[in-house]
Amino acid sequence: MQAFSSDPGTEGPLRAVPGPATRTVWIWASTIAVGGFLFGFDTGVISGALLFIKREFGLTAFEQGSVVSVLLLGAMVGALAAGWLADRLGRRAALGVEGLVFLLGTALAVTATGYWTLVLGRVVLGVAVGAASATVPAYLSEIAPKRIRGRLLTLNQLMITSGILAAYLVNLAFSAGGRWREMIGVGALPALVLLAGAAFWLPETPAWLIAHGRVDKARAVLRSIARPEEVDDLVHRYRSEGGPGPGADRGRSGWRVLLAASVRPALVVGLLLAAVQQFGGINTIIYYAPTVIEGTGISAGSSIFCSVFIGVINLVMTLVAIRFIDTRGRRRLMLVSLAGMTVSLVLLGLSFVLVLDPALSLVFMVLYIAAYSAGLGPVFWVLIGEVFPPHARAVGSAASTTVNWLANFVVSLTFLTVVNSIGTGQTFWLFAVVCAFALWFVARYVPETGGREFDEVDTALAERFGRRRPQRTA
Repeated sequence: MQAFSSDPGTEGPLRAVPGPATRTVWIWASTIAVGGFLFGFDTGVISGALLFIKREFGLTAFEQGSVVSVLLLGAMVGALAAGWLADRLGRRAALGVEGLVFLLGTALAVTATGYWTLVLGRVVLGVAVGAASATVPAYLSEIAPKRIRGRLLTLNQLMITSGILAAYLVNLAFSAGGRWREMIGVGALPALVLLAGAAFWLPETPAWLIAHGRVDKARAVLRSIARPEEVDDLVHRYRSEGGPGPGADRGRSGWRVLLAASVRPALVVGLLLAAVQQFGGINTIIYYAPTVIEGTGISAGSSIFCSVFIGVINLVMTLVAIRFIDTRGRRRLMLVSLAGMTVSLVLLGLSFVLVLDPALSLVFMVLYIAAYSAGLGPVFWVLIGEVFPPHARAVGSAASTTVNWLANFVVSLTFLTVVNSIGTGQTFWLFAVVCAFALWFVARYVPETGGREFDEVDTALAERFGRRRPQRTA
């Protein structure tokens, strides 16, 4: 669940760096990506903590769903505000503010004395999560050389899945005594790392500095990672690549660029995939894995232990996607992923309806996570950075991210209520229908974007949507 901030764009002109400076860039990137780790941790830790919170506070099914889902409401606010914050204060300062908000939300949740104070803490954590989802990839892309930009951007996705796995392991460690406050409190440690990094060793991005007239400071940052003779050329490239797109869309600005006819196919792809990624049911597993597993008859402690395997599979298959996303193509990975998700959800639903062995339910759940993590999960975030034209990429990605958070909120809020109404198996079958629809949509309307320039992607989109590609002026 990530986004791109507003101009300067997400693809800076830094092509390569000298060997020793590459290590510096990786240190910066690893610190920045701690925001992604916190994103994964704070969305995943509630899965185990909820088993004990509901008993201590006597929560109803709706209240349990709201404790999970209010984080997503906060995330929508954070994602929408992050672009403004990062443009006004800078990427580095925005990340520091987000670290502080993570700490505040963690403190409120850990010290909660009842339902409403816990909800407040989760909302504050959500603001931090949403803001990080927008700031981290923008910061990474603007600080990364082109030669390693792909790996640095996927570092964020890897850190998100690592955060989810870490949350499951923390849940397991504290499950014996039902210590849910300690589960949530561990999140303060990476938040402190993020805050310290922003305060002491992370730089501001050259793109932001140049866009705000701080050319001398931008030169200083560039001199630390580029050859001296290349600095002036890099400054010129940053200046020349920060403008709006060509043609009829040039007169539009902000969110209005999404109304242009040439942008609509990309917008449809971005928004629809953002919705189906969540309505396909992924976060019902991430957030409620122990609760669902416990429903098969396994104890609370054992269900948390089983959920760790789900976190491991999520991480491992994300690594698989990173390995093949450039060689096998985005489209192929998504098609295989959606087919696997559809089949595994049908089988998972069947295992609950027929009351099969709980081990089978866990197997089908793991297969579903594997299919998602190897395709739709990571590929979606790459795709929305490639289908939009450069001048609409920031707002297009922000719009897609907001829809993703909204769909996430709706599913997580209503999941337990729907399960109680129609049954667990039938609910998973509903998710299977969504995945089958998404499989058809990707096969019909989504072109391959890997290894293509934007003009090629734009032409392919126009053809699939039955539109004539508009002539672009110089």
